[in-house]
Amino acid sequence: MKNSHAQTHTATNNDLGHLADDARALLVATADVAGEKVNEARERLSIAVNQAKEFGGRVRDKAVAGAKATDVAIRANPYRAVAVGVGIGAVIGYLLARRSGRKALTE
Repeated sequence: MKNSHAQTHTATNNDLGHLADDARALLVATADVAGEKVNEARERLSIAVNQAKEFGGRVRDKAVAGAKATDVAIRANPYRAVAVGVGIGAVIGYLLARRSGRKALTE
């Protein structure tokens, strides 16, 4: 589970990093272009990149905090966590079986 989380985290960081690199490259490429509209667009892009970085950081922090809280809760109540997982699995299984049963009747 930790490995999957790490892979997702790494992939997300890579995607955001590529986006930020592309935005920076665009800013550099348009640095010598004059014009009020180009300057306004460059400012808006720079602001958007900074806001995206801040938002990504907040989302990451909340996800890490949530994962830590879940880990603590599961370690404190392992049998309850297993019971909840089995219960949720049973409900999903029932709903899927019921749904596929309806499809079989209509075909």
